[in-house]
Amino acid sequence: MPRVIEGTPETSLAADVVVIGAGACGLTAALRAAAQGAEVVVLERDASPSGSTSMSSGFVPAGGTRFQQVKGIDDSPAQLEADILAKSHGLSDPRLARLAATHIGAALEWLDEQAGTEWHVLDDFLYPGHSRHRMHAVPEKTGAALEARLIAAVAGAGIPVVTGARAETLYTDDDRVAAVGALRPDGSEEVIGAGAVILACNGYGGNAEMVARHAPEIAAGTYYGHAGNTGHAVSWGEALGAKLRHLSGYQGHGSLAHPHGILISWALMMQGGVQVNAEGRRFAAETGGYSEAAIKVLAQPGGLAWDVYDEARHRFGLQGFPDYRDAVQAGATRSGADAAELAAACGLPEAALAETLGEIAGLARDGGTDAFGRDWSGIAPPEPPFHAVRVTGALFHTQGGLVIGDDARVLREDGAALPNLFAGGGAACGVSGPRVEGYLSGNGLLTAIAFGWLAGTHAPAVCP
Repeated sequence: MPRVIEGTPETSLAADVVVIGAGACGLTAALRAAAQGAEVVVLERDASPSGSTSMSSGFVPAGGTRFQQVKGIDDSPAQLEADILAKSHGLSDPRLARLAATHIGAALEWLDEQAGTEWHVLDDFLYPGHSRHRMHAVPEKTGAALEARLIAAVAGAGIPVVTGARAETLYTDDDRVAAVGALRPDGSEEVIGAGAVILACNGYGGNAEMVARHAPEIAAGTYYGHAGNTGHAVSWGEALGAKLRHLSGYQGHGSLAHPHGILISWALMMQGGVQVNAEGRRFAAETGGYSEAAIKVLAQPGGLAWDVYDEARHRFGLQGFPDYRDAVQAGATRSGADAAELAAACGLPEAALAETLGEIAGLARDGGTDAFGRDWSGIAPPEPPFHAVRVTGALFHTQGGLVIGDDARVLREDGAALPNLFAGGGAACGVSGPRVEGYLSGNGLLTAIAFGWLAGTHAPAVCP
């Protein structure tokens, strides 16, 4: 159980900067701090680092980067900030939105140079809410590949990552965090002295009690995040009198293959796919966003829906998204030469599905707007054969947490900074605001890398 104890027992080792968590946030922070000469130790609860980063798409939004400039994409941090605030209907913390948007570009360019991330800008589709092509990805286009590249860079920098070390206790000396107590696989505690501590242990998505308390609307959804996201940062923050905000915010996803548990890229919806329920009827505008789609899918009979799309979108998925290829290989997809065959393959009402597909074909031909408000201009009419995947709504990770200052230090309720405690990623309050629909695609990795980079930049300066 997470706890804060006044006083420091004997330590087995010490470091200038102790990072808790070896996902994108923690590894970025570790690399940045070590580059400034700090001695860094990363504590990771798992036997092999993976976390939420490996489960993600690995796409990071940034505005005005040199990678965009090479492709002639006109973007800026200010435009990214505006898109973040527009998606949350102005409910994001504006200071944090600006902080993330301002620093993410520099962080990505620095990682490219120092960690060999080889960022590529995805320019074949726009995710909901983004006004520019700004998703940056490693060549493999997966979160697992991004994690692997960061791990390799940390190893190359000689930064120790202590695995099987579940941080449970923060030991304090007055108001400084003087050491971290980590449980080892044999049940013993290892105590590591720290000049500064960076919380990169994500949010509380894996804590069912916290989810029910703070985000009850998604409590019935599948949790598709790392089991280690148990809310330790929130609990430590409460004990230390830290300011917490937007705990009701989270990233959902309305397209998790069921029962296979494989993410189906929302790009298929943006390219002209639709979602239908067990009655073969659409129930929402798919372009609204995949996060808010989670609760819309869960509201359908059985908490399930079908992603339906044509051959061109199927091939688009196979060519561009490893997760989709995995879903096809796992047998998650159904196919039919026409609406009747697809309906039979999915167990859907034939007449209703045929009517739905006919309606969207007409809308796509005419460039019309449907009853849900989706604009079909520029979408190619669907052509058989057709394909479908049964999906459910899921919770990916929470977006609320510890409020940080401009240097990523954790703030108290009165606005003063804790002397040497930093936070980033899901441990920190994010930029999506308090509601599910405020999540702009990529906000999770945006704050993981931007705030991790800031924490790593400033943590060495507060070490004794």
